[in-house]
Amino acid sequence: MCGIVGYIGKRDVAPLLLEGLQRLEYRGYDSAGIAITGPKAAGLKTVKAKGRVRELESRIPKRFAGTTGIAHTRWATHGAPSDENAHPHLDVEGKVAVVHNGIIDNASDLRAKLIADGIEFASETDTEVLVHLIARSTSETLEEKVRDALRIIEGTYGIAVLHADFPDRIVVARNGSPVVLGIGEKEMFVASDVAALVSHTRQIVTLDDGEMATLKADDFRTYTTEGSSTSPSPTTVEWEAESYDMGGHDTYMHKEIFEQSEAVDRVLRGRINDRFATVHLGGLNLDAREARGVRRIKILGCGTSYHAGQIGAQLIEELARIPADAEPASEFRYRNPVVDPDTLYVAVSQSGETYDVLAAVQELKRKGARVLGVVNVVGSAIAREADGGMYVHAGPEVCVVSTKCFTNTVVAFALLALHLGRVRDLSVTDGKRIIEGLRRLPGQIDEILKTEGEIKKLAKDYADAKSMMFIGRVRGYPVAREASLKLKEVSYIHAEAYPASELKHGPLALIEPAMPTVAIVPDDDLLEKNRAALEEIKARNGKILAVAHQEQEKADHTIIVPKNEDELDPILMGIPLQLLAYHTALYLGRDIDKPRNLAKSVTVE
Repeated sequence: MCGIVGYIGKRDVAPLLLEGLQRLEYRGYDSAGIAITGPKAAGLKTVKAKGRVRELESRIPKRFAGTTGIAHTRWATHGAPSDENAHPHLDVEGKVAVVHNGIIDNASDLRAKLIADGIEFASETDTEVLVHLIARSTSETLEEKVRDALRIIEGTYGIAVLHADFPDRIVVARNGSPVVLGIGEKEMFVASDVAALVSHTRQIVTLDDGEMATLKADDFRTYTTEGSSTSPSPTTVEWEAESYDMGGHDTYMHKEIFEQSEAVDRVLRGRINDRFATVHLGGLNLDAREARGVRRIKILGCGTSYHAGQIGAQLIEELARIPADAEPASEFRYRNPVVDPDTLYVAVSQSGETYDVLAAVQELKRKGARVLGVVNVVGSAIAREADGGMYVHAGPEVCVVSTKCFTNTVVAFALLALHLGRVRDLSVTDGKRIIEGLRRLPGQIDEILKTEGEIKKLAKDYADAKSMMFIGRVRGYPVAREASLKLKEVSYIHAEAYPASELKHGPLALIEPAMPTVAIVPDDDLLEKNRAALEEIKARNGKILAVAHQEQEKADHTIIVPKNEDELDPILMGIPLQLLAYHTALYLGRDIDKPRNLAKSVTVE
């Protein structure tokens, strides 16, 4: 995996493909490549390079003309980053080029059979197996050749295929990894993400699993891998190309942290019902009778989305009094879970394409469960598979590390919890209290962001730590987990998160002056319990940074955040720790928007 771009039309293709790859750099990658052809071209021309897109661009010769092409940024799954392992991959004769996101599960067996037949492989990748299968097919059309190969492989894929004998077309296919078509004026685009398309067209078609498409300069058609025609309806992309630019900030992460007050306002807009102290969530497709019949809620996500789900589960239990919990989707789908007809399942994914979450949704649907999606990307796979759900309206998030999407997802869960609570036993008074708290959030976020200078100084004080502990109790624990993840992802400092109540059950053994602790200390009914945890750390000469609503005597430093309603405080308490992670990474000279080894949209297991 990571990013696919393709074009067919009349324009010079190489600059378009390079621009598209640059738009996809945020997804994380280790190498890049490009293959082009055209009606007047003699075969395929290919350039590949380990490293960034700029390295690929520097290798492209001056005479590299063509009007059709595919390109790719790779995040290694099979084989180390190298020129040879970079996509596109070619067959022995150099007639077929393929770019591929996903994993071919039976690649080892197929590779062995192809080698036994005399095929010499040029890379260590699973993708090259697919190239040789397409090249060896005896079918007469490119579509049939690709279909023949797809019948043999097992696994996930989003692919784009060029063939020197068919220079008038690109054939694409999807199974578990996104493929988006862009409709232009006598030109067509394909990509794994709309970010690569929005500067050229806002009319898109998103392929479903098991669907293929043939792109020509003036037309396209879609069909299943079995050959039956399909008729998808084009949709209009909500965001302009400028939404993917840095907007005067040095990094996307910084920009997105500072977009959070506007993003939260957007997720609230049009959804609050003051008359009945509730919210409008028509997209749930869940009427009041059905909502009252829900006996349990299970939230599934990965990484940051899982942490948002943990906060969401607490909000649902507190406001709606429905038992709720969150679980990593990657674990859920493999433990043969008991699927209860009275349980409502909620799938959370920023991209809406996270493979482990999507696979869990598909398994739940197979077993008859009701599934809601909480996603950011309109028309994404999870949004289409789910019975209903909510868009979090965070806007495009380019940095690999999620910030504003996490915050908006938690706010979306607050809306869901309020909605379910008012259908059940939450009073009008408490409903109004939560609504007023939600309305205060954008202004309070702005207050926190104004303290960036102070947090920047603190980051310098903590940047020399080799490891850090994050603690919180009940509402504060998921905040600690997400803050710990942020620091790890972007600064590469080892960090662990524990419930504050668990300190004495093992983690206290790690406390020493060189191991700082970040403590989440909200001013709620557990304030004194949290202060007792600070006492335990201080008694062992631990250094403490507290995030609290008032100065903490036992802390070496305190970041003070505005007080909201107890239930909503976690939304605010994580934001200064995003800034702490950012400025720590900046001080350490990290590649903030593209942390090593990570990808934005994880579409493989």
